[in-house]
Amino acid sequence: MYVPESMRAMVLEAVKQPLVYKTVPVPIPLAEEVLIKVIACGVCRTDLHIVDGELKHPKLPLIPGHEIVGIVKKLGKGVGKLKEGDLVGVPWLGYTCGKCRYCSSAHENLCEAARFTGYTLDGGYAEYVTAHQHYCFPVAPQYANPSGAPLLCAGLIGYRSYSKIGKQAHKIGLYGFGGAAHILTQVAVSAGKEVYAFTSPDDTAAQRFARKLGVSWAGDSLQAPPVKLDAAIIFAPVGNLIPKALSDTDKGGTVVCGGIHMSNIPSFPYHLLWEERTVTSVANLTRKDGEEFLALAPKVPINTRTKLYKLEQANQALEDLRCGNINGAAVLAIS
Repeated sequence: MYVPESMRAMVLEAVKQPLVYKTVPVPIPLAEEVLIKVIACGVCRTDLHIVDGELKHPKLPLIPGHEIVGIVKKLGKGVGKLKEGDLVGVPWLGYTCGKCRYCSSAHENLCEAARFTGYTLDGGYAEYVTAHQHYCFPVAPQYANPSGAPLLCAGLIGYRSYSKIGKQAHKIGLYGFGGAAHILTQVAVSAGKEVYAFTSPDDTAAQRFARKLGVSWAGDSLQAPPVKLDAAIIFAPVGNLIPKALSDTDKGGTVVCGGIHMSNIPSFPYHLLWEERTVTSVANLTRKDGEEFLALAPKVPINTRTKLYKLEQANQALEDLRCGNINGAAVLAIS
C-alpha cells in the first residue's frame, strides 16, 4: 500500500501552549508495530490534562490523541497478528512489560514500565500513527468512522469503571454526563439498570440528552437523586463530587472515580463513608477490558454522539471541552 513520506499533525511543543499544526515525517513502524492511517481520533479530557500540564512529564514534542480508529497500512518486522487493510482501534495503553508484579498478576494497567498513546508515545492527532500489534483492537465495521473513536477511551474507561461496581448494583449514578457517561448509559440501560445522571448546575441540555438515552432521572450535581444509589461513577474531574456521591449512595455502595486527574478532595465527615461504603479509582485499562467492551459495543448497539472537528481545529475542540460546550464526544475527523 502507498504511504507518503510526510503527514499533517497537531503537535504539542510545550505544555500550556496551543498545539501547532505542521507537516512531519510519517513514522516508520518498528518491530512488532504497525503503521495505521487514522480515520478519526477522539478528543479526550486526558488530552486536556496533558496540554494544561496537569499530567506531568509528557513526551515532547508530542502528537496527542488516544481514541484512534484507523486502517493498517504497513507492517513492521515480526507482525503476525494483523495484516494490511485491517480495521483497528488504538487505546491509551500502548505497551506493558509483561514481567513486573502487576503484569504477572493480571493488572497490566498498573505496569511499572507502561507506555501510553498520546502521552509517552505519539498519538492520533495526525494522518498516521504507529502502534504495537498487541495493543491494537479489532473494531466492528460499523465503527469505521468518527463514531467509533470515543469507544477507545470514553467507552473503555466507562466499561472498566462499570466493572468495579459489581453486577448486583442496580441504581447507578453517573456524575458528569459527557463522552464516557453517554456511552456507559447505553450499556447499563440495555442491561436493565436504572441510571441517574448528574450534570453541571444548569446544564439542562446535557440533562435532556441523558433522558433521551433512557436514564431514570437527570438533574444537576447539587441535587439529591430521588432514591439512594447502589453505586456511583464520577467522570467529572471535580473532587467535591466524592462526598456528594457518598451522601447519595446507600449502605454498602461503591463510588468509583473514573478520571485520570481530579481536583483536590475536600475533607468530609466519616459518617458518609461509614456503613461499608467504598471509594475506589480506575487507572488506565487492560487489553481484556478492550476486547470485552469492543465485542459488546455492536451488540448493545452503542451509538455515540459526536461533534466533529477538522484536524487543524484540535485547539478549538480542546477549548470547547474545557468550557463544557460538548454534549457527547469531540472527534477529529481526519480521513
